[in-house]
Amino acid sequence: MNNKLYVGNLNYDVKGEQLEELFSQAGKVLSAVVITDKYSGRSKGFGFVEMSSAEEAKKAIETFNGKDFEGRNLTVNEARPQKV
Repeated sequence: MNNKLYVGNLNYDVKGEQLEELFSQAGKVLSAVVITDKYSGRSKGFGFVEMSSAEEAKKAIETFNGKDFEGRNLTVNEARPQKV
């Protein structure tokens, strides 16, 4: 299993620091980023969290997938490789 997770259905006001704080409940977070529009700077409603181990990533999926965070139910699953 990959350590990088896709986090979807984010509230548009959520910042990377909030994601990091939330996911740290499941283990050590290496990085947490909310994807923003390059022109407006507004959140696109999804982001990526990288956990330090596959076990922690699995725990994060089990813990946070479908969980309400800032008024929206999160979608959390293993991130697919980026298309080049």
